[in-house]
Amino acid sequence: MTGIPKTLIFIFAIILISCNNTKEPKTNEAEPADPVGINLPEWASTEPGLHSGFGSTNIRYDKNTPPDGIKGTGISLSAWKGEKINSQIVLWASSEEGEVNITVDTISSSPEISGCDIRIRTVKYVLTDEFLNGCGYRDTDTIPAHLSPDMLDDVSTFRMEGFETRPVWISISVPQTLAAGDYKLVINACTQTDSLQHLVNLEVQDRILPEPEEWAFHLDIRQDPFAVARLHNVQPWSQEHIELLRPLLKMLAQAGQKCITAIITAEQWEGQTNDTFESMITWIRNSDGLWEYDYSVFDQYVRLAVDCGIDRQINCYSMIPSGNKYRWFEEDSARFITVEASPGSAVYKKIWRSFLNDFRVHLTEMGWIDKVTIALDEREEDDIQELLSFIKESAPDYRLSIVADNQVNPNYKIYDLSYSLNVITDNSGKIIPARKENGSITTFYVNCNISEPNTFTFSPPSESAYLAWLSAAMGLDGFRKWTYNNWPEDPVRDSRSFSRPAGDTYLVYPGARSSVRLEKMAEGIRDCEKMRILKADLAMNPSMEAADAEKRIGEFMKVVTVSSLKDMPASYIIGQGRKMIEEISRIN
Repeated sequence: MTGIPKTLIFIFAIILISCNNTKEPKTNEAEPADPVGINLPEWASTEPGLHSGFGSTNIRYDKNTPPDGIKGTGISLSAWKGEKINSQIVLWASSEEGEVNITVDTISSSPEISGCDIRIRTVKYVLTDEFLNGCGYRDTDTIPAHLSPDMLDDVSTFRMEGFETRPVWISISVPQTLAAGDYKLVINACTQTDSLQHLVNLEVQDRILPEPEEWAFHLDIRQDPFAVARLHNVQPWSQEHIELLRPLLKMLAQAGQKCITAIITAEQWEGQTNDTFESMITWIRNSDGLWEYDYSVFDQYVRLAVDCGIDRQINCYSMIPSGNKYRWFEEDSARFITVEASPGSAVYKKIWRSFLNDFRVHLTEMGWIDKVTIALDEREEDDIQELLSFIKESAPDYRLSIVADNQVNPNYKIYDLSYSLNVITDNSGKIIPARKENGSITTFYVNCNISEPNTFTFSPPSESAYLAWLSAAMGLDGFRKWTYNNWPEDPVRDSRSFSRPAGDTYLVYPGARSSVRLEKMAEGIRDCEKMRILKADLAMNPSMEAADAEKRIGEFMKVVTVSSLKDMPASYIIGQGRKMIEEISRIN
């Protein structure tokens, strides 16, 4: 092309992005004060010194109240080879205890538990709110707030102040090569004056859970690479940015993620998010009126995600962005222009026909053509019909991935269709069988208008796992969620949003720190994979015991519904389901 080189155009686009992010982010690691305050009468009966015991990973323990329901200093766990299991120790003290150090030891009389990755993470508290009316503007100065334990900080040493409760998250990743059997671990909590021991009895069953990339469960959580650049105040797509993204994507891949979120037109969710989603592809109209496209950032991000273990699908957002606005660089005027074009219009067809043809050539060269979908997020059915007609006419080899909060016709040729939970529960029996027959993917999602089950920072942790169980119970292929890391201004301290219940916009914290919610979601996905493997094995087993086990699974999954949560907490239902899986795993 003539005129301004592509590289300068790209740098100009990056400068535009950076100008929107000049405010220094808040990254103070100190926990916020509890707006509710210390409940002194509750501490009156607590004896001096450090106290501890195993709690439940399904309970959010208040920071400034002594915990209830502590199980004692011993726990029995069961795992498959290749599985990660979680537990939670809770410490509390009415007086200042100073520095606490958490360590893990093996017991000499127990078989050596070699190769296990044992992680100790301190659970940190963040500000949260409540559901209220779901989506809609929120004034954080007028809505009551409280603390919720959610961020898993990669530290095993912390201070215990007086009148304080502190959960500690313990994760044990069992290698696939470890021999089946019983193992013992001791988790120590030590101060200058106290040393408390907690015994873990771990049964490793003679079953193997495959690596996450082999899981059938279709997890699609939308990524926000722009939030990473904003919060860490680095240049988008610089090497610093890439290295910050890498551990976040690896952690998502380990949860079972299958999809890469690629942005092909700017400002996908205008005004709905804390970040401007800029296009990963620079559109250029040269002085001859012809189109050219710079795919360098798109390629960079896709390669990074694939290298991190996410390589099943590339969802490209979107041919119908917010406000139907499209931006490109005009070479003659040396500036970016924005044009509004409705689906089905002549302008729309002209710009997209050129792009899709060029994009196809590029994707074929990169070896990605079979992974790409054109993705839409909650658009009107009339617009979807226009897009389907245009794709059928102009680019029939492209597959579609659509998120639908309305009754989109499931018979449309949509490869990947995700319904809102309040839609799918009414239609799953009609929708799924026909779509499975033609190899299509069907999932569900929850949004900020669904009170339960959900993944807010005030939601019961078990609800994050229950989402995966619901998918399996409805016969769906998986679950979709927005978003992985669309961070508010100060996410390590305050999970509240200007427009949504707290925590709706992210599941992971800056610095690639996980959350209770993400860990529980991944736990539920592992449950579903174990159940899938067991069902396949039972179908090949001619014994009456296997037949009874198959029937038991089928009957139990009828209980896993949204309406069941009105009578039973998700933690109880999942607890019964895991007990069932553990028992059936012993069938030869």
